[in-house]
Amino acid sequence: MTSSAAARLRAEAAQRILLLDGAFGTMIQSYGLSEADYRGGLDLNHDQKGNNDLLSLTRPDIVEAITRSYLAAGSDIVSTNTFKANSISQGDYDAVHLVRDMNLAAARIARAAADDFAQDGRPRFVAGALGPTNKTLSLSPDVNDPGYRAVTFDEVVEVYAEQAAALLDGGADFILIETIFDTLNAKAAIAAVLDLAEARGCEVPLMISMTVTDRSGRNLSGHSVEAFWYSVRHARPMTIGLNCAFGADLLRPHVLALSPLADTLVMVYPNAGLPNDLGEYDEAPATTAAFIREWVDGGLVNIVGGCCGSTPDHIAALGAAVAGKPPRVLPQPPAALRLAGLDPMVVAEAA
Repeated sequence: MTSSAAARLRAEAAQRILLLDGAFGTMIQSYGLSEADYRGGLDLNHDQKGNNDLLSLTRPDIVEAITRSYLAAGSDIVSTNTFKANSISQGDYDAVHLVRDMNLAAARIARAAADDFAQDGRPRFVAGALGPTNKTLSLSPDVNDPGYRAVTFDEVVEVYAEQAAALLDGGADFILIETIFDTLNAKAAIAAVLDLAEARGCEVPLMISMTVTDRSGRNLSGHSVEAFWYSVRHARPMTIGLNCAFGADLLRPHVLALSPLADTLVMVYPNAGLPNDLGEYDEAPATTAAFIREWVDGGLVNIVGGCCGSTPDHIAALGAAVAGKPPRVLPQPPAALRLAGLDPMVVAEAA
């Protein structure tokens, strides 16, 4: 069974540049919450301050307010407040038993808000967010034992399958694998979602977003943007792109590298500049919007949004910057055998 939501999104993206939402963490920080706000009435042993995903259960009013603020700013797609809502990350908070409930609640909040705004006749979509977890499959956490891994590939697949299933059950249209610093972790998430789709007998559209960790354009596991695309294109994602890392100005060369290669929608959501000495983001919405307008004028993107430091004001500014601009036209690269280690390799193109 094909996804009607994916068909609607592709139809919308053929007509205009779409807007994703902005940062959840930035907005949550603005509330100045105490540990008691995070904990609510739950009986949990560890300090819960900073466990943003738990707020979908203990302060759903805040999660809903943030989601609605992005929709009001013009977002076509809102993501769920589930960046760390997986059993690996929640182990740090002794809240593993709440993982499914967190994801169900977050997806239902986003679904209800999106459906409410869609009453104006313009479709709104919900992307169920899978963060990278705090463990990596490509690198050893022990400098004295390079071969050691804290988790196995199969364990990470299971973790992501649990999260993705709950997000879909809560009403998510798509699964967004984001802030990918380790390509192997992303491949585990992809495997989980493809297995889930097969088990359910339906298409589960994938949105995949890499994070570059240095200005050369590589992620933490060492893959270039081009190599990353060749590593995940077998999943036929609905969108491929980049998020976090740098501000839009420094991310532009890497968008330029990806855009002509990917025969699918390109979605990019950068930070609001680089953080200052206090870890805060000072880039004004108009500045971010001006940088992204350059991408749009160059025909590089189909969907734009914001990551760390961005707010509804940033999304509104992006909306004004892209209004009436034509979306990126999907390229048709020649058929070829394309492989990837840390760098891409094209073995042969079709005659």
